[in-house]
Amino acid sequence: MTDAGVSGDVRGFRFRKLEKPEEFRQVVEVYRAIWGEGEIPTTLQRALQDNGGLVLGAFADIHLAGFAISLLGWDGVTLYQYSHTTAVRPEYQNHHLGFRLKAFQRDEVLKLGLAEIRWVFDPLLSRNARLNVRLLGATPDRYHIHYYGQMPEALNEGLESDRLRVRWELTSSRVEERLAGKFPTPDEDFDRWKGSTAIVETEVGEKGLRTPSAVTEPGGSPAHLEIPFDLAAVREHEPSALRTWRHAVRDGFRAAFDVGYRVDDFAVVTAGHERRSFYFLIPGPKGSDAGAPAARSV
Repeated sequence: MTDAGVSGDVRGFRFRKLEKPEEFRQVVEVYRAIWGEGEIPTTLQRALQDNGGLVLGAFADIHLAGFAISLLGWDGVTLYQYSHTTAVRPEYQNHHLGFRLKAFQRDEVLKLGLAEIRWVFDPLLSRNARLNVRLLGATPDRYHIHYYGQMPEALNEGLESDRLRVRWELTSSRVEERLAGKFPTPDEDFDRWKGSTAIVETEVGEKGLRTPSAVTEPGGSPAHLEIPFDLAAVREHEPSALRTWRHAVRDGFRAAFDVGYRVDDFAVVTAGHERRSFYFLIPGPKGSDAGAPAARSV
């Protein structure tokens, strides 16, 4: 395993469970530093820490640089940890702390005797997709429409709160390989993209940004589903395309999951001078529920 999964002091940061009330208060400060409003109450953090959940921190000296909060989950069959929030202060976001916090969370969950962590994320965010699917080896298996309902714009880019659920099977060979730094090469990613069919077709607009132009249901061969390489750039320069992206990606995932496709990887591909972001999907075996039907929020 890489050093990200090692407890204790790693490259100037110390990873451990939070213990003191003042440490729980720092979680609120980090949350507000990122999103500007809202919080995770200290009383709830204490309750989670003492009753099967985990409140973990990455410290730079005595200062909390980032945190990961999870709780016990149960779906009627499997007991797992549900990772509610992982966050890193803006000034520490170039230290790979998101990855290192998740790897430390994995170690702590394994100590609890559990083998799986689940969470949700916005499928349009390329950086999050790369971390969750590419680097950690988690597998998206369910698409939730407007999962949280209306949210403050700072939390959701002014979009409907669609989320993609992932399952992180902590002891699988795929996860072990990804944590050890074993990935396809850029050339292999490029060849995979060229050899697969597009679920979301895109075209470059007048402002130089890609926008979805069509959504096609996959038909038995490997496929890819494009998302914005930089959602913030879309929001700044072509905000009218945000809703188009949300609905195209939503329709693409629902169509793929409905016919049994599953997400196999995520990659950023360089084509010419352009960087583009893709989920790679493959057909599931006959009779498999690997591509669960799209879930709707109530």
